[in-house]
Amino acid sequence: MATIAGQHVRAPPLTSTSEQPPLFDGTTRLYTSYSCPFAQRVWITRNYKGLQEKIKLVPIDLQNRPAWYKEKVYPENKVPSLEHNGKVLGESLDLIKYVDANFEGTPLLPNDLARKEYGEKLLSHVDTFVKDLFVSLKGDAVQQSSPAFEFLENSLGKFDDGPFLLGQFSLVDIAYIPFVERFHVVFAEVFKHDITEGRPKLGTWIEELNKIDAYTQTRVNPQEIVDLFKTRFLPQQ
Repeated sequence: MATIAGQHVRAPPLTSTSEQPPLFDGTTRLYTSYSCPFAQRVWITRNYKGLQEKIKLVPIDLQNRPAWYKEKVYPENKVPSLEHNGKVLGESLDLIKYVDANFEGTPLLPNDLARKEYGEKLLSHVDTFVKDLFVSLKGDAVQQSSPAFEFLENSLGKFDDGPFLLGQFSLVDIAYIPFVERFHVVFAEVFKHDITEGRPKLGTWIEELNKIDAYTQTRVNPQEIVDLFKTRFLPQQ
């Protein structure tokens, strides 16, 4: 990903007419989508650990994906997947742990046992958190999503030596932020509701995350988020 005047220029996604990059040629590749929150987790992890030269981004157009991706790279035919050391791995939560454990750069899980255990508890809950947010869109979204955001607000109060879920920035923040990013935008635009209202820790958490380049470089254009949600999840809006 090139940089022009301080702005990161994203390579165009590969489509059904794009040639397949060589497989298992020694290059580590992260197959991703710029709009996918699951893939965004691994992208943030890669950036934060300074692995831009070690892990090559291969963006896929999910609406017009290449046949070779399913046939030759990743039979699950979804992103993210990581090509590394002669194999292709998937599942975003597994991948962020894998990248943290198998590559150089700042560790993204604490050594402290209490924080590590709490981090695992939060990671085991994130799928439920995400599901609850999407289910809320089928009813009174603001009211039905409230317990999920309250959970996050309360979780942010566990450690007071930093604004993040384990005090300091970690894989746990990376697991949650792509979904909070999207719902923060959608709730503000569609429902005229600020998810940080009455939740000061959540507001601070989002503010502090937006100071981290590794994350902000992966953010989705807010209008794209709104358009996608209106098409896929909010057809009545």
